[in-house]
Amino acid sequence: MIKEHLPVDSCGLGEGPLWHPKLELLFWFDINACKMFCWKGNELKVWNFSEPVSAAGWIDEENLIVASASSLIKLSLESDHRKVLVDLEADMQHTRSNDGRADPWGGFWIGTMGLKAEKEAGSIYRFYKGTLKQLHKDLTIPNSICFSPDRKFVYFADTRQEKIWRQDLDQDTGWPINEPIIFIDFKAQGLHPDGSVCDSEGFLWNAQYGASRIARYSPEGWLDRVESFAASQVTCPAFGGKSFDTIYVTSASQGLSDDDLKVQPLAGKVFHFESDILGLAEYQVEL
Repeated sequence: MIKEHLPVDSCGLGEGPLWHPKLELLFWFDINACKMFCWKGNELKVWNFSEPVSAAGWIDEENLIVASASSLIKLSLESDHRKVLVDLEADMQHTRSNDGRADPWGGFWIGTMGLKAEKEAGSIYRFYKGTLKQLHKDLTIPNSICFSPDRKFVYFADTRQEKIWRQDLDQDTGWPINEPIIFIDFKAQGLHPDGSVCDSEGFLWNAQYGASRIARYSPEGWLDRVESFAASQVTCPAFGGKSFDTIYVTSASQGLSDDDLKVQPLAGKVFHFESDILGLAEYQVEL
């Protein structure tokens, strides 16, 4: 069981871990607290927002794209200057952003969901060359957005439906083609797929909310291995470190009772462990 974690306070809803490959720094979010964090050496840096924030991608060594409840923002890490790049369901007060990731073509995919996880209130969008386009709708908790290293597929999940889908991508532009197919159906196991990331071998690592584990699946959908954690509500994995041989995993403490927290006092921490399987650098967002 993995207990190693960063020496920082627990998150209510830790999410969106991002290893910046140029800065060699880890970023992550507490959605409920409207905060983004960065761990630098032994120092924690915090950015505060006026609404929930959930995911990011790196633009260059000075700027990130950050997904908030109502927009995609260009954030300067040094000056804290913030520029809205595009509205994201800004006219829908009952939704917020959730899982997101940059794609190999310089685009940025982002899911939205209801503030109270209302049924089918969520969508998945792609921001590409300055334009935001809705790709999928009628999802409840969109998650698991990640891309196969051969650039053939995108994966995405609906945690509430307990399924991960796979969809073909156009090799030139990265736009989805053909209809999604079910990659893994977890309903019989009662597992709830949260965030995912692909490794250098094309396998998918999925955090399974409520199950205290992340699991690695082959490109054919077969279970390869499981890593267990000292917290039940793990939310998303990310590869980091100089050689991408460290896996960071965010988690949540929200909804746990006092008795639950006595049993799992590390709930909400950012865990980490060394992996014999290497990850890949997160793709750069091109504006």
